[in-house]
Amino acid sequence: MKPALLKFCRVGAVLFLLFGAFAASAQTNVATTSLGPLSISLNGNSGAPDIDSGIKILFLITLLSLAPSILLLMTCFTRVAIVLGFVRSALQLQGSPGNQIIIGLSLFITFFVMAPVWDGINHDALEPYQAHKITSQQALDAASGHLRNFMLKQTRPKDVELFVSMAKLPPTKVEELPLRVVTPAFIISELRTAFQMGFLIYVPFILIDIVVATVLMSMGMMMMPPMTISLPLKLLLFVLVDGWSLIVQSLVRSFGM
Repeated sequence: MKPALLKFCRVGAVLFLLFGAFAASAQTNVATTSLGPLSISLNGNSGAPDIDSGIKILFLITLLSLAPSILLLMTCFTRVAIVLGFVRSALQLQGSPGNQIIIGLSLFITFFVMAPVWDGINHDALEPYQAHKITSQQALDAASGHLRNFMLKQTRPKDVELFVSMAKLPPTKVEELPLRVVTPAFIISELRTAFQMGFLIYVPFILIDIVVATVLMSMGMMMMPPMTISLPLKLLLFVLVDGWSLIVQSLVRSFGM
């Protein structure tokens, strides 16, 4: 898994840098102020302070701090994490598996599902940009294009139309839609799909609860909590049908793999 993690880190790093490309490409000839090993450029050719460049640097730092959350929302992580959380809730297990295990498994499934997208970004944006064959803007367009195509494949047209109408955009080709429209539409579609899968996961476990509660009432054991018997039955059923494999397989196939 080390090569996959290394590739993900490299692609993530180039996305962070590319999203801040405008801040990094302010002006070519600037005066610098040195503070030990740190050098900050804020002056233009005229010698007057370039306040706009300082604002760009501040924006870049803020964007870098939010970049992990942005990237997680622009991948399959949202759907995977919510569905795995529903599995734990349906089994009525409060702390097992723990949140760290749920998040870790979600991340590795995200690496697996997003591997073709990372490969495309690495081939079309990262490698040409490192070889100085394309500009930062071209690399940004190539990288965002792969993410846009992935998100549009998982997004309902109804959700895209909703944000297009709210943004008051003119008639635009699907492949030319801005990320500010595609990203929220993709997140809403992911939430809807995750809740649909969660409902289907809950159904068999609810049936077990109903059957157990009915049997206990018919036997006159009304004081015994149904969960005392239903929980072991749920775990037994989940293990017998190889539940984790079925859940992960359904998640991966839901993204068209």
